[in-house]
Amino acid sequence: MSVPFNNPLPIPVLGFCAYSGTGKTTLLKKLIPELNHRGLRLAVVKHAHHNFDVDIPGKDSYEMRKAGARQMLVASHVRWALMTEDPVEDAPELPHLLAQIEADKVDIVLVEGFKKLALPKIELHRAAHGKPFIHTHDDNIQAIACCDETELPSDLRRLDINDVGQIADFVIEYANNWRPCTPSLPLAPECGCELDTSKTLSVRQGIDKILSYVTPVSASEEVAIDDSTDRVLAEDAISPVDVPQHTNSAMDGFAFAYSDPMLASYTLVGDVMAGHSYQGTLKPGEAVRIMTGAPMPEGADTVQMKEMAEDRGDAVSFQGKISLGQHVRQAGEDIAKDHTALGAGNRLKAAHQGMLASLGFGRLPVYRRPKVAVFSTGDEVCQPGEPLKPNCIYDSNRFTIKSMVKQLGCEVIDLGIIEDSEAALIDALQGAAQQADVVISSGGVSVGDADFIKLALAKVGQINFWRINMRPGRPLAFGQIGDSLFFGLPGNPVAVMVSFMQFVQPALRKLAGELEWAPTLVPAIADCALRSRSGRTEFTRGIYHLGSDGRLHVTSTGAQGSGMLSSMVKGNCLIVIAEKDEQLNVGDTVYIQPFSDLL
Repeated sequence: MSVPFNNPLPIPVLGFCAYSGTGKTTLLKKLIPELNHRGLRLAVVKHAHHNFDVDIPGKDSYEMRKAGARQMLVASHVRWALMTEDPVEDAPELPHLLAQIEADKVDIVLVEGFKKLALPKIELHRAAHGKPFIHTHDDNIQAIACCDETELPSDLRRLDINDVGQIADFVIEYANNWRPCTPSLPLAPECGCELDTSKTLSVRQGIDKILSYVTPVSASEEVAIDDSTDRVLAEDAISPVDVPQHTNSAMDGFAFAYSDPMLASYTLVGDVMAGHSYQGTLKPGEAVRIMTGAPMPEGADTVQMKEMAEDRGDAVSFQGKISLGQHVRQAGEDIAKDHTALGAGNRLKAAHQGMLASLGFGRLPVYRRPKVAVFSTGDEVCQPGEPLKPNCIYDSNRFTIKSMVKQLGCEVIDLGIIEDSEAALIDALQGAAQQADVVISSGGVSVGDADFIKLALAKVGQINFWRINMRPGRPLAFGQIGDSLFFGLPGNPVAVMVSFMQFVQPALRKLAGELEWAPTLVPAIADCALRSRSGRTEFTRGIYHLGSDGRLHVTSTGAQGSGMLSSMVKGNCLIVIAEKDEQLNVGDTVYIQPFSDLL
């Protein structure tokens, strides 16, 4: 039976499994250089069934580890290794091991062993060994590399165990087709999409249904880069230059032509400052003083830092090991000319703007801002700044919604407070739909007799009234008025913010043209007991911090009433308690949704 693989990395992981003696290591020793030759950067995780040493007795690293160091990191300019003493009863957990990989430096992780774990694998099999198949009880097998004598069911991908090129083709095909997915617990909270009820929807079902109605805007305009903050890029930004534009020095030092062996001394023939160049070609045995960022002279390919050089005025000699091309940044190694620097669909922030400015972009094509009309309902709601009427409350929801809408780069149309009457709400909805892409109201969507918003919406548009399996924010109205989308949010202030974060935010991001956005969910250790009700997703206001153990910890803000706006001010995240959980204890792993994305 297939079990979802909890891959903590943004890159694919592919295992090689077989019984002992089949030749996993022999194959990988041939496959790794083949994949490297084809441009794939690899990391490898190997499962050892016994105690092992990775350093040499007598060496300092070995002696310090054996003396009792729980972790020993040894490093040089060519490699570093972290050795950890952490005895466990069973096999180490693969997700934990994978989390140690520097995913930005490799394209795929190959795993040798761990054949009992649920991860995508290639099975290796040789008929002569007489061993049983693994794929018969493991649906995670993607293909089987075997000999000609092996008989397989026709529906299983067959590879030749002796053809390294064919296996490499499959690995590259797998890497190209792999797409990251939202992991399930324990690495991320379930949203209960497996629940199917005619009365209510899970959070995941509600989001998916809403997004199915959203069509991104297509109109675009060109704006100055200064005015592009929080706008969504409408076209791929193609770099007109190489970055860096010239092959240049990464250090203050001396540029020269590498040779083996190195010369005892080099004649200094000039100085190259940043923004200037050396007019000429260096001859063998010549060097120039060079500053960080200055273009490399013709004839030079290597730089030695000034701290490892003896400058005698007209000549220089070097100390330490020197390798060809060290401390040199190649032209275009960051961004190559005529390549995509930033794809369409990215929401522009400071880092994006700085990068695009460095490429010379003064103006950028961006999608038009979605227009969002906002109003509150209820005769009990008063405008802030005016005298508070008896038995009334000040309107806070409208201001919260407007602020979040602006954070998402949308244009706000404020319609104020609409009285509790069907006629007034029909006029408000029709007028709003003529001006805006999205209409948002707060209040009037529960199950009371005086909820005029539902009656008005049913007459001017299309309504799907959903009760969501969540707290706070169970009542939610979503529908359409002509070409506009409508969101009817609850009346409780906290429920408004939580509902906006979960449902309105992804809709507005998709509408604005933002691609592949997903809410940030981060694992944390619960420092307090947390309770919910099975079958409901609970969003508890929380405060997270980095603990002395190097992990995130979280505790609730205290009382969780839906009207307690102070809890949102004190908190910095939502603690997401999945539908299947009723009780989470101190020390359990929970998932938090930081406010930093929006609030």
